[in-house]
Amino acid sequence: MKKVTLLAALLVGVTGFAQSESYLHGQPGTSYNNIGSTTFGSDGTSYNQIGNTTFGSDGSSSNRIGNSTFHSNGTSSTQIGNTLFNSDGTSVNRIGNTTFGSDGTTCTNIGNSTFCN
Repeated sequence: MKKVTLLAALLVGVTGFAQSESYLHGQPGTSYNNIGSTTFGSDGTSYNQIGNTTFGSDGSSSNRIGNSTFHSNGTSSTQIGNTLFNSDGTSVNRIGNTTFGSDGTTCTNIGNSTFCN
């Protein structure tokens, strides 16, 4: 199953649902385009956000409560500052408009699009 980490954080003065942008960290070689509350991946995936819950076209879902996100596959993620720590041991760090995954994946957000390599 492809895993996309949606870095939507409550970072005072930096990012957050309440006042600013969400950052997405996805699969290498994939680009994502955000239109309204839906994100479309160049790999055919899509993700629709309704409130604090994100629904994937693959049947997955994620629910954000505070600084933690609980995924339908049983994993979870916790955000501390600009870093997202996943229960599977991986992490994602955001610097500016770029996210860096512990697996070496880098994603850059430009406008409504995110490009991962």
